[in-house]
Amino acid sequence: SKAIAAPDQALLEPLPGAAGFALPKISTSGERPMKRYAAPFDNPGSRPRVALMIAGIGMSSIDSRRAIDGLPREISLAISPYAATPEPTLIAARAAGHELLLSIPMEPTRFPLADPGPKALMTTLSPEQNRPNLLWALSRISGYAGTTSVLGELNGEKFAAVAEQLDEVLVELDHRGLFFVAAPGSPAPTKAWGRGIDVAIDDPADPASVTAKLSALETLAKDRRVALGAVALPRASTIERIAEWAAGLGDRGIALVPVSALMQPPAKKPEAPK
Repeated sequence: SKAIAAPDQALLEPLPGAAGFALPKISTSGERPMKRYAAPFDNPGSRPRVALMIAGIGMSSIDSRRAIDGLPREISLAISPYAATPEPTLIAARAAGHELLLSIPMEPTRFPLADPGPKALMTTLSPEQNRPNLLWALSRISGYAGTTSVLGELNGEKFAAVAEQLDEVLVELDHRGLFFVAAPGSPAPTKAWGRGIDVAIDDPADPASVTAKLSALETLAKDRRVALGAVALPRASTIERIAEWAAGLGDRGIALVPVSALMQPPAKKPEAPK
C-alpha cells in the first residue's frame, strides 16, 4: 500500500493546557515523525531528483481535493494550521499517498500589509513569547513529516532572516523529529533536517509563467542532481499544468520524489578545541 501512515500515539504527546490537541515527538524507540510519515518512493537510482510542495492546502476543500486527486502521490502537501476542518482533507491526502507538511505562520517582510495570522511567529516577540504560538501551530494537525514557513502566498521571510529566532524554532523541530523547508530566498536550515526551496512555481501564477518555472526546476535538477519547487496555492490552472508536466518527467529521465527524500541532515556542531 502506498497510503501514508495514520497518526501514531507513540509519536504524539499532549499539548499542555489544550485538551484534544497533541504535539509530534520522537518515540521512545527513537522513531521520528519525519521517517514514519514520509511517502515511500521508487528508488530513482542515479537519475536527477525533483520534489514539489503544494502549500495553501486545507483552506478551500475544493482546491485541496483538486490537488490531492489530480497530482501524483509523490507531490507533498503543506497544510495551513488555520484550516477550520482539516481532518477530511488529511484523510483523503493520506489515502492518496501524499506526504504532509505543516505550514508554520511567520512574519513576512510586508507585515502588516501582509498578515500571517493571529498566531504567527514575530520578530517583535522573544523566543519565549513565540514558543506557545509555535506549539499551537504544531498541534493543529497530526501525522505530518515536516514543516515549512510557506503559508499560501506568505513566506515568513522577515522572521526567518533573524538567525537566533529561527534557530530556536529549528532546535524545537529537530527535538520533535521534524524537518523544515525554507522559503525561496530564506537561509537553508542548519539546526534541523531540511532544505531551501529552489523555485517558486506560481509566482506569478499565470499558466505560461508556471510552465516556464516548471521547466526551470527541471533544468536545475539536471544541473544539480536535486531540485525543490514550491507552489503557494492549489489553483485549478496551476494543478493542471503540474499534472501534465509530472506525467512526462520519467520519460525525460527525471525522478519525481517526495519532499522528505531531498532533506539534508543538520550541520554538525564544530568540535570544541581541546
